Amino acid sequence: MRPQLLIIEDERDLLDTLYYNFKKENYDVYTASSGEEAIEIIDRQSIDLAILDIMLPDMSGLDVCKHIKINRSESHTAVIILTAKGEEIDRILGFELGADDYVVKPFSIRELTLRVSSLFKRNENLNKDNDIIFGDISINLDSHTVKISDHVIKLTIKEFNLLHILIKNKEKVMTRERLLNKVWNYNQDITTRTVDTHIRRVREKIRASCVSIETIRSLGYMITNKKK
Repeated sequence: MRPQLLIIEDERDLLDTLYYNFKKENYDVYTASSGEEAIEIIDRQSIDLAILDIMLPDMSGLDVCKHIKINRSESHTAVIILTAKGEEIDRILGFELGADDYVVKPFSIRELTLRVSSLFKRNENLNKDNDIIFGDISINLDSHTVKISDHVIKLTIKEFNLLHILIKNKEKVMTRERLLNKVWNYNQDITTRTVDTHIRRVREKIRASCVSIETIRSLGYMITNKKK
């Protein structure tokens, strides 16, 4: 099955150009020129990756990103933010909401297609291992689901990948820098604050588990089983 790609861009010429180039790259491509249209598609289709312009006519692209990553009951959708804004605060807000990459206009089409391809490959490589179980948490990499005992919990793709990495390295200290490298590919625009924010969200979602994510002061995090 070909990857499902959604391009959200209100500049018609650029939208058409991106559509043409990604169709050539053998993606199934959907397009939207407003936030409302994008959300309708996202809620109807199983989108693997969204290329998202922040400056949309009806709402901020960050609100669309939030809908994808936080408000939906589940999300495996990766997000690349595409915008003319290059200020640090915009990058931080995007990454805090769970965006996977950030491209500033003007950009080359080739660079964007390579970033999309790289993001797909990185997520595929991260999920190559067999299903894993730790304590009462089980991770199914094929269906991209996490269960506490028999209860499914909903994680964004970054939360899923973060929990996966922690459990693969269970009872070992994972520094914030290593987590940045493993989960975010050490994008220079992402700070350790983003790691802390995602850890806090994962902790909240697995609070009913016997598994605990501990803070190792001045170093990072370690996942342990409270019931041994």
